[in-house]
Amino acid sequence: MALPSDGGSSTSTVSLLSSGSAVRGTTGSGAPAGYAAAAARLQPGAGRGIGRRSRGTRTGVNLLPHRRRPRAESSRSPLWTWPTAGGVTALVTAILLEQVRPRAGTGPANLWPGDSDAASAMLQVVATSSVTVAALTFSVTVVTLQLASQQFSPRLLRRYARDRVLKAVLTVLLSTLVFALTTLSFMNSDEGLPTVALLTASALGVTSLAAVLGFLNHIIRQLRVDSMMLAAHDETGEAIRKLCAGRDEPPPPSPDDLDLELDPARGATVHGGSSGFVRLIDTGALVACARRSDAVVRLDVRPGDLVVAGNPIATVWARDPAAGVPDPDADGLAEKVDDALELGYERTLEQDVAFGFRQLEDIAVKAMSPGINDPVTACTAAGHLADLLVRLAGRRLGPVLHLDEDGTGRLILPDRDLRYYLDLACGQLRRFAAAEPTVLAALLRMLRDLATAVHGTGDERDAAEVRRAADLVRDTLDSSVGTEDAGQVHDLHRRVLAALAGRTAEAYTDRSGETRSV
Repeated sequence: MALPSDGGSSTSTVSLLSSGSAVRGTTGSGAPAGYAAAAARLQPGAGRGIGRRSRGTRTGVNLLPHRRRPRAESSRSPLWTWPTAGGVTALVTAILLEQVRPRAGTGPANLWPGDSDAASAMLQVVATSSVTVAALTFSVTVVTLQLASQQFSPRLLRRYARDRVLKAVLTVLLSTLVFALTTLSFMNSDEGLPTVALLTASALGVTSLAAVLGFLNHIIRQLRVDSMMLAAHDETGEAIRKLCAGRDEPPPPSPDDLDLELDPARGATVHGGSSGFVRLIDTGALVACARRSDAVVRLDVRPGDLVVAGNPIATVWARDPAAGVPDPDADGLAEKVDDALELGYERTLEQDVAFGFRQLEDIAVKAMSPGINDPVTACTAAGHLADLLVRLAGRRLGPVLHLDEDGTGRLILPDRDLRYYLDLACGQLRRFAAAEPTVLAALLRMLRDLATAVHGTGDERDAAEVRRAADLVRDTLDSSVGTEDAGQVHDLHRRVLAALAGRTAEAYTDRSGETRSV
């Protein structure tokens, strides 16, 4: 995963851990003496759990090697932010427009055909309708979240919390309610009517109706499983494009280029001070602190990994071999390393490509559950995974060495390899679909497409991983499957091997498209 290189620049159940200071300082060769010392400093009863850091929030973090956030993390403001801002704006606007009261008989005053009672009645209707429609919107949203969680994947729910359409609709409804109530409070039969405010309230009422109709249409489309898979696919593809260097680009520095032998006996282990999923890694801060300490830091966790307080998160070596085993606690390096990791209670796609694969795999596995039993959806998910795997085949995977501004290697960032992604895409689904040859055939079609791409890159290690994955899918086939149905799986397995050997025509030519469609 290609993260910034400039110097300045599966869920587990975990018990809640009390965490105070970071757990520090074991040597690479000995028992974790520093772990015991730091454990004694942990504050009992602090009530910290997954995703709760033991220190304050950091600012100025260089998160990604690009200017704009991926779509996967767009619109991350809380659900109440937009409606609150809209309500405040509506309040101020209503107060200002209330002062515009044309004299009776003039042209602007004639824009409102009714009297004061009619105006008050209209404002009451608009306010009441806004409350009713807002309640309907919340009800529909809750039902949507329940259906998405039960039928698809609970990891898809965060999409709805970030949904711009939902935020926009709630903003329109709350703004309409606040504007109507504010204008109604200033109604006085002894004075001229606030014609502009009344016309604005009428327009907001019509806009609210249009917004709700648009929201219903939007939510119906969002509830389609194809729309959910497409959204997860697009977000993951965007993350791959932004985070993984292409094979046609200059290769980033490799840990093999480091002019220092990383002897485990000379390394000091840094332990994490809090629990949660690694969401962001501030590479600029890690390079800077390693430079100040004249050290080399090898991070031992990746975005998406689950860290428990006290677990090792990094290893530190002194650049000067004569310096011996460094003490990360002495100069604050251990704390800086821990601070460079942003943890959370859930995974995000911002630096975690594998999370997108996890979402698609969840949909496929859920589709194969006995209560749903929808192999076609599982096959469609495999098709999306195939496209993402082919994209990864054209990217450079593996650990990256980050240099400081003097060109000295300071930080080694690990990365996930192709085997990890293949196990993620195939593992659970092939086990759940052992007795369903249609889904196993879809997985082999996915591997055939990947095999074609891997043959084009000429990477023998990737080819071996694809062959291994294909063998695992074939061997998973349940013995209860009939000979004719099993033949489809074996045939596609042979086609994967043909694609790896470069025999593309043999891999794809069939009688009537049976090896390309469900």
